Amino acid sequence: MTHLGEIMTHLRLVLRMGQATGTDLAAAYRKGHLKQEEWAEIVQQCRGCSWAKDCPEWLERREQVEQAPSTCPNRKCFAALKTKQVENA
Repeated sequence: MTHLGEIMTHLRLVLRMGQATGTDLAAAYRKGHLKQEEWAEIVQQCRGCSWAKDCPEWLERREQVEQAPSTCPNRKCFAALKTKQVENA
């Protein structure tokens, strides 16, 4: 897989995990709760995750979840962004 292909794969996983947890990453970015560097770091964390190969199957079996699994290196980030999202709704 090319470097760009790998990044896109993990970007899709991050976006899908956001959907599953009810975290709107695009809205967080637009509202300034998520900076470009932080978004890149989330994708980078996903790329380095040893569980990422199992993530697509996990996501496939779940429509909505309260939070990302404990194996997700971005779990705390998703939770924090979701909290801001709820507070600003």
